[in-house]
Amino acid sequence: MTATALSSQTPETPPTESTGHEVLHRQVIAWFDTHARDLPWRRADAGPWGVMVSEFMLQQTPVNRVLPVYEQWLARWPRPADLAKEAPGEAVRAWGRLGYPRRALRLHGAAVAITERHGGDVPTKHAQLLALPGIGEYTAAAVASFAYGQRHAVLDTNVRRVFARAVMGVRYPPNATTAAERRLARELLPEQESTAARWAAASMELGALVCTAKSEECGRCPIAAQCAWLGAGKPEHEGPPRRGQTYAGTDRQVRGKLLAVLREAVAPVPQAVLDQVWDEPVQRGRALDGLVADGLVEPMEGGLYRLPMT
Repeated sequence: MTATALSSQTPETPPTESTGHEVLHRQVIAWFDTHARDLPWRRADAGPWGVMVSEFMLQQTPVNRVLPVYEQWLARWPRPADLAKEAPGEAVRAWGRLGYPRRALRLHGAAVAITERHGGDVPTKHAQLLALPGIGEYTAAAVASFAYGQRHAVLDTNVRRVFARAVMGVRYPPNATTAAERRLARELLPEQESTAARWAAASMELGALVCTAKSEECGRCPIAAQCAWLGAGKPEHEGPPRRGQTYAGTDRQVRGKLLAVLREAVAPVPQAVLDQVWDEPVQRGRALDGLVADGLVEPMEGGLYRLPMT
């Protein structure tokens, strides 16, 4: 069951005496029912595989960049077995410029495992999802919740920010997810499975569209009246400054340029061609060595390189 399918269901009749959490659930889910974006992985025809692909692609990547690659990916590989038949390098090639291309290798590895262990169907159990290569706690919970309507705490950056502000009264959550945040997420999780799945999708969408990192729109927020951070006067962030990620001039940029050449190539690429990608030889060599170590590039005899075939 996808997030859109979840959002279209009629909410359960609330109990006569609602707790504060139940009020929170109703308000956020009602907002979601009206304002949720129509995204392809939320449609019923996306299926569990479509949900899984979206979760890999959306990690640290905005929706507008993911959409065209997602559509092409599912058109080419509508089932895990279709991807599993391909060389891993084809997954890296199709990943294009989404960034963090190791995600493509991990998704390919997951497709192979799904095909070999589960007959080509994305497993329904959280423990089985978690056992797939390249899948951590967040992705397992997200797929179980968004694809199968199960009750799991789904803690991405957007959800963590909503909880930090609305409940904890601080502007930003910690840099890494803490045990306290996980406890809070479990405490806030509705008891009924279908409501919990809708809550997971709704709270994530609220963080993505309204309770954003820099330009929050509290006037549009359905839970502004209950928000601890807003009620405290929106105090500034305490602690070390939050620095955005840089890209220009980094090894990551060099890696991206090297991969771009290899993605476009129909034959193995000579070292001399890759040497033209970046002027600084030490950084270029370090970036290329890193790609090889990560399994994203395969060195061949004669100083040739290609995307991985095995």
